[in-house]
Order: sequence, then C-alpha cells, then structure tokens
Amino acid sequence: MVDVADPLVMSDTDREVVALVDQYLRDHGKYPVETVANTIFPRSLYARHKAPAFYDVYREKVLPRIKKNDWGRYFDRMITFPLEKKGKSINPLDDMVTKMRTHVGAKRCFRNIYEITIYDPIRDAGPPMNRQCLSFLSFKLTDGPNRKLLLTAVYRNHYYVERLLGNLIGLGRLMKFVADEVNVAVGSLTIVSTHAEVDCPSDRDGLNELLAEARATGNLKEVA
Repeated sequence: MVDVADPLVMSDTDREVVALVDQYLRDHGKYPVETVANTIFPRSLYARHKAPAFYDVYREKVLPRIKKNDWGRYFDRMITFPLEKKGKSINPLDDMVTKMRTHVGAKRCFRNIYEITIYDPIRDAGPPMNRQCLSFLSFKLTDGPNRKLLLTAVYRNHYYVERLLGNLIGLGRLMKFVADEVNVAVGSLTIVSTHAEVDCPSDRDGLNELLAEARATGNLKEVA
C-alpha cells in the first residue's frame, strides 16, 4: 500500500527525480512518465477544452489513436461504460462528479457513495495479456465545512518502476479535476496493489544506479 498525503505537491527535487525516472524509462524502451499519467487523466486536453467538452474530444480525437487491445485505456473506461443495449453507454466519471456536486451543495452530504469501476468482466475476461491493471476507484469526502476529496485506487497488478510514478501523478491530476469540479480541496491518495512487483527494465546494476542518483537529490536518502 502507498499513501500520499498531498498528491499535487511537486518540489524542485521532486521534478528532478521525475526527470531521472523518465529518462531511465525512455532509455530502456518504456513509456515516459507523462504518457503513463495521461492514461489516467489527460490534463492538457482538459486544460484546452474543459468539462464536459473534453470527454467528446477524447473519444473522437484521442481514443481512435489507441489500438483496441492496447494498454492504457483507463480514462476511456472512466467516461464510457457500455450498457446491455448495443451502442448505448454511460459516463461514470461525469455522473459521479454531478452526484458529488449535488451532495456537497446540499444540507445533508453523503460522503462514501462515489465509486468507479475500471474492470469490466465482459471486456476483461478473455486473453490474460494487455489487461487493465487499475481495477477500481473509490472516492470519499471528509466531514465538516472544509471538505477534502480522498481517493483509494485498487490495482490488480502494479509495476512499481515502470508505472508507479506516472500513476501517482495521473491519479493526483484526476483528484484535482474532481475536486475543482465540485469545489472541495484535494486530500490524500491511497494506492492498494493486490499484487506488486519491483520490476527491472534494465539490468539490476542500471536500476541501482537510478536509485543512487535519485537518493543524491536529497528526497530519497532514506530509501533502502
């Protein structure tokens, strides 16, 4: 389990570590950190078009460039969930934001009814490869007048070197989007990985060199 008290904070040292990890991943043919983050929330698209317009822009402009069986369709799952009637779907993220906004503005606010499933038993019950690793998102609101948004993300599998940093950034951006839309502050992020692996895109020496460089920035001196 990984807990992040403030998933939006990014110091100069943090940026240096992100750059080190990003270059390491690029050097070994893996997805850059920003690419991984964008699979969860396309920040630049939202900045240009805002909600709700950016949902349709994503479907019409971005999604066609992603192959049907490719990894990285998390945001698609959040905004398009097919119904039994062929050709019909709902937008779980938009529906959740609307519901949360209504409750935040009401006299009685329900704090624990905001969830999005990424796993789809129809689409994901087939081939075991290239399946979505992120399975479930559970949003909560804190009590009191100064509400904060909390998020717990459940992963069935997690590659910590190749994916974790990008996922943390992407989930933080998703939280900011939801929080801004419903006018609350961003709280803590928790990631629960039912299976996790400290993967090694390079040889072990290469990974150790990356860790040594990251520690030298000052933020990771206590990492074993």
